Amino acid sequence: MIDLQKDIHVFSNRKLAGIAAGKEVEKYIVNLQEEQDEVRVIFAAAPSQTEMLTYLASSDQIRWDKLVAFHMDEYIGLDEKAPELFASYLEETLFSKVPFKEVHLIKTHGDIAAELSRYEALLSKGSIDLVCLGIGENGHIAFNDPPVADFYDPLVVKVVDLEEACRVQQVNDKCFDKLGNVPTKAVTLTVPTLMAAKAMVCVVLGEKKSQAVHDTLTQEVSTACPASILTTHLNCKFYFNQSAVSKLDHHTFTIVKKA
Repeated sequence: MIDLQKDIHVFSNRKLAGIAAGKEVEKYIVNLQEEQDEVRVIFAAAPSQTEMLTYLASSDQIRWDKLVAFHMDEYIGLDEKAPELFASYLEETLFSKVPFKEVHLIKTHGDIAAELSRYEALLSKGSIDLVCLGIGENGHIAFNDPPVADFYDPLVVKVVDLEEACRVQQVNDKCFDKLGNVPTKAVTLTVPTLMAAKAMVCVVLGEKKSQAVHDTLTQEVSTACPASILTTHLNCKFYFNQSAVSKLDHHTFTIVKKA
């Protein structure tokens, strides 16, 4: 179970939360790079991750030539160079700014079955050291929405139908102009693939996520809120801004005013 004092960090605004999460990720990677030839990290793509990724892109402590990067999900049905692709977001925000050893993008514009096999093989080459993720408005992690999330999923990566609440979030996040533009299918890493990571850093921002945060931290572990499984991980740290925890009892944590 999570330790409120060690694992939950709440900040007065999103920038402070993102920077603090970035510092935690940086520290973890720097420690590993001293003892490993490569560090394998899975990144999420969402507006909630921007401040953290921007901090990481400026890091002069990380040995980027040791970093092997993956991302956790991707839309099906968009043009290969569409700016709405998660690969496009990560390229612009982080991957193009620092010299990674390897960057493995999910490519959904060709043979999907072949891509699932390719990406599974890449992920399976070694253990995942760190997952940087968020939580969706419907409690999803990656694109494991409540109807398709499986805590015992035998697959490493799979195709899923996106729940309408998930698609609405993409409009709320201003990633798409209207619901009809949001794809209905995507590729996602499964819950067991994410949970197998040695460490997780979860950044969740905004009032629209507050119910999901509440359910993640206070309700029973269930696919009704897929993110609830994070509370069972031995090394998962949460970074929130004040509005993201607005539905929680504030006596259980301290709001940090500066990073």
